[in-house]
Amino acid sequence: MRITGGILCGRQVKVPPGIIRPAMDRMRESVFSALGNLNAVSFLDIFSGSGIIALEAASRGAEYIEAVETDPLKRKILLENVKISPTRINCRFMPAELYVKRAKYAFDIIFCDPPFSYKFKNLLISSISQSPLVRDGSRLLIHRPREDSIIVNSPGNSETDKAGRRPVLEDSRDYGRSVVDFFRIVF
Repeated sequence: MRITGGILCGRQVKVPPGIIRPAMDRMRESVFSALGNLNAVSFLDIFSGSGIIALEAASRGAEYIEAVETDPLKRKILLENVKISPTRINCRFMPAELYVKRAKYAFDIIFCDPPFSYKFKNLLISSISQSPLVRDGSRLLIHRPREDSIIVNSPGNSETDKAGRRPVLEDSRDYGRSVVDFFRIVF
């Protein structure tokens, strides 16, 4: 696996053992192109795996970056990979749901790449939208299999309105058998 853009472009990244579905080069390149300039933005990579998404963000100028991974088998490789980053990448090793529940810092961009078998994608989007991880205008991206549908509640519905926040789907991009949905959090 290699980094597709920015100052680390072309650098190789190790893949951790176990079940992993690294984000394809073409998909990463397209997603980061759609995100535009990342200079001085804060970036959160949930279900980080190898750390390739966090490294792509760092390579493209993101300033404050966190990577969250729960699988202990991926810890060693993730920590090794982030050493090449020009910016410190803070790694958190805990379940994504616990991280969201304990969140205290808001990010400009949050990228979630759960395992394709993960059944709680809609709940994850809702939980993040209601958490301190977001501010008005934060962007939330989720990588999912094409066959999984994402249901976004409308204003006035239970979870969406608790904090007066809601995720608004701005774009969906197809990459073979997977999709990346781009949401903007609106207060």
